[in-house]
Amino acid sequence: MRAQKKLRGLGILAVVILNISCDQISKDLVRKNVHPSDYIEVLEHHLILTNVENTGAMLGIGDQLSPTLKIIILQLLPLMVLLALLIRLLQKTGMDYRLVIAFAFVIGGGIGNLWDRVMYGSVTDFFQIKLGVLKTGIFNMADVSISCGMLFILFLIFRQQKIAL
Repeated sequence: MRAQKKLRGLGILAVVILNISCDQISKDLVRKNVHPSDYIEVLEHHLILTNVENTGAMLGIGDQLSPTLKIIILQLLPLMVLLALLIRLLQKTGMDYRLVIAFAFVIGGGIGNLWDRVMYGSVTDFFQIKLGVLKTGIFNMADVSISCGMLFILFLIFRQQKIAL
C-alpha cells in the first residue's frame, strides 16, 4: 500500500512537471525566436503567434498595481494556494484519478506562470485564436493547462460523478 501511495505521488508530480516543462519550453522558444509584438499567422488568420509580456494576471488585470501589491497578489497568494493544493492532492487518497489529473494540470499551469512572474517580472503570452467574430486574448501553454484542468473539473462535477473532493 505504501509503494502504491509513492507511485501515485510520483504520477501526480510527473503530470505537474510535464505541464510546467511544456509551458517553459514553449515560452523559451518564443522569447528566443519571436520578436516582441510580431504578428505571425500560423493557420490562415485563425492561429496567431506573437510575443507579449504580461505584467498582470489574465488579460493584464492588475498590471497597474503597485509593485508591493503585485508581489502579494500575483506571487505570494498564488504560491500559497498552489502549494496547499499540491500538498492536499498528494495527501488525499481515494480521490477519483480523473480529478487528480485535472488538478495536476491546474497546479502545473499555475506554477508555470508563477515562475515567469518571479524570474522575469512578467508572463510571456504568445498564442491568439481567431474564429470569425470570436477572438481570444493572447495566452500561453500554462493558460491552456489551467483552462483544460478547470474545464475537466467542471465536466466531472456537472456529470454528477461520485467524486471524493
